[in-house]
Amino acid sequence: MFDAEKVKNECVAWIRDFFRENGEGCNAIVGISGGKDSSTVAALCKEALGDDRVIGVLMPCGVQSDLDMAELLVSHLGIRRCVVNIKDAVDGLKKNLPFDLSRQSAINLPARIRMATLYAVAQSHNGRVANTCNLSEDWVGYATRYGDGAGDFSPLSRLTVAEVKEIGRALGLPETLVEKVPIDGLSGKTDEENLGFTYAE
Repeated sequence: MFDAEKVKNECVAWIRDFFRENGEGCNAIVGISGGKDSSTVAALCKEALGDDRVIGVLMPCGVQSDLDMAELLVSHLGIRRCVVNIKDAVDGLKKNLPFDLSRQSAINLPARIRMATLYAVAQSHNGRVANTCNLSEDWVGYATRYGDGAGDFSPLSRLTVAEVKEIGRALGLPETLVEKVPIDGLSGKTDEENLGFTYAE
């Protein structure tokens, strides 16, 4: 049986060790969507490092309907906060490309610009970027290469979607964040709609 408290403590210890090896004062940089994965990673990092060494980066692309969920997480955890609207960067790149992007490329572009943004924050704040993908996503290949599939450390890489939810609850996250329907934030569809099956399946 999955012991959420035990695994949570193991994740926290692993994060502490990782940052100890990376030098004193090194910060965790977490892209915040307000979903269960980024919420759980941010909460694990706060428990491991303290709220002053975790920077939550909110990266809407224009107007984002669920930005309030990301704000809720940052407020709940009391971590440092940085908001970067990536719409101008996305539109600027599209405008300057000498061809029309394919639909899939256009969907993946914001994820890659978000990752570039996270590394800009990290390099400017002695930080390491968190990969917030879970085992279920990794298993089915549901991530943008060099986008949300990138990062310097990956606390959820051995945890399924169901296990991430249990860890989130063990960390005391609001239920609205733990049970938020996962949406890729790019195509407007849920993860499971894009995949054609549920994570439980």
